[in-house]
Amino acid sequence: MTSPISPTSTTMPSRAATGVSGQAEEAVPDFDPNTTVGLLAERLQAWKHACGYLEDYVTAVEKIHGRQAKEYEKALKTISNPLREGHHFDQSLGGIAGFFENMRSNTQAQVNTNIETEKSLKGSVLPILERLHKEIKHKAKELHGGAHGSAKEVEKLRNTTQKHIELLGQQTASYDSAGGKLQAGDDPYVVHRGVMHRLSNQVVAENNHHNDLIAVQNNFRAFEAHVVEVFQQAVEAFAQLVGGQGEKTRALYNDMLGTVQRVPVDFEWQNFVQRCSDRLANPNDPPRALDAIQFPNMEHPSTKPLIEGSLERKSRNKLSWGYSTGYYVVTPAKWLHGFKDSDDARVDPKPELSVFLPDAVVGAPSGEKFNVKGKDKSGTVSSKLTGSMELAFKAHSPADAQKWFHVIKEVCGATGPAEPASPTTSSPAAASPVATTSAVGQAGDDKADDALETNPDAKLSPHEDQPGPPPATAAAAGGHKAQEAGVTGGEAVSSYPDDKKPPVAE
Repeated sequence: MTSPISPTSTTMPSRAATGVSGQAEEAVPDFDPNTTVGLLAERLQAWKHACGYLEDYVTAVEKIHGRQAKEYEKALKTISNPLREGHHFDQSLGGIAGFFENMRSNTQAQVNTNIETEKSLKGSVLPILERLHKEIKHKAKELHGGAHGSAKEVEKLRNTTQKHIELLGQQTASYDSAGGKLQAGDDPYVVHRGVMHRLSNQVVAENNHHNDLIAVQNNFRAFEAHVVEVFQQAVEAFAQLVGGQGEKTRALYNDMLGTVQRVPVDFEWQNFVQRCSDRLANPNDPPRALDAIQFPNMEHPSTKPLIEGSLERKSRNKLSWGYSTGYYVVTPAKWLHGFKDSDDARVDPKPELSVFLPDAVVGAPSGEKFNVKGKDKSGTVSSKLTGSMELAFKAHSPADAQKWFHVIKEVCGATGPAEPASPTTSSPAAASPVATTSAVGQAGDDKADDALETNPDAKLSPHEDQPGPPPATAAAAGGHKAQEAGVTGGEAVSSYPDDKKPPVAE
């Protein structure tokens, strides 16, 4: 009995390493064929997102320029109306009105250039990026349909090969346990050849897939260069549009600046003076003089004083002594007014003393002194607190005192000669003649003393204990010329006949 023929070798054939390294490779490597494809697909996704970022940015800037145009329209509305009181400005070019017209046109240009930039970005830059976006998507589809499909084919063949390798392991194990007694289809030799066949198909698919990946990777290099170039092209167009719009904006603002800087500083004023010369003050006109001014009723007789000048008046305050100087006037309206001075320009000349002479009593002068008794109706605080009072005046000379006395006496309405022993009085009634009454002297006992000191020859009145009046002359009313010793005004009209006038006291 013969023994069964044993094979010369029980070692299973395997793929010999054909690489440069000479190392044996696994029939079914652990490397996933989808790894490279997935990495490249992820990279394409990154480029697509980068392109989307740039698209979003350009779109946002495009909308900004659209809103900017609307904002400039709001700015334009602020100067769209003509200038208020525009007739004050010269309407020709080169002035302020022309400058605002330049502002309107330049602001409208700002609106237009922003609208143009918005349209250009939408029509020129965004289409470049949109086309690139589509190219990246198409590239991703190519990768998915080409390399990704071949990767799936390799993976499928690897699974098939792996199953036959496992089947070969089972058959060789059965061969060892059964002592070589196997079915024809289970012969390890046949299974081995089946493994080799499938492994051959797998290797061909792997090599093709590898070549596809190399081609895809090489193409990726060129494609990414193309993507970068498109980015550069889009950004260049974007910068030209937006930067150009910025240059236009700067040029427009510079034009506004240049327009207003070219306006001569006195351009508007010179033209305004020419247009309104008839309404402006003439610098060649001489200054007005008060003496040359005429106004209605300035020469009316009631405005001409009967007598005026400076007098000294004894204070009505019993605690004080001495005289204070003032400016006094007797008016045709029969008032005796007292002022601080004769200056009409410095302060408003309101009387500090106003006595209605028909209601007053005047005493005959004693030297340069004479008295008037009446009520102050000036309306001041002191006039409201006091009733009828006696005012002691002192003129610059006895002659001035005589002039004041005669004018006041005539205004008071006295018609008869003055009694030598008593001062002349005046009644408020103007129709009947008034008898002269006792003179109004200074208050108390010092009245007679002052009169006697001034005129020792004067006689005392039996009723008033005052010195009698010196012979008086009647003064004629009217006239307004300068008098000596501060007294002006004509003499009052006398009631005495010309041949019976009393002598004037010296």
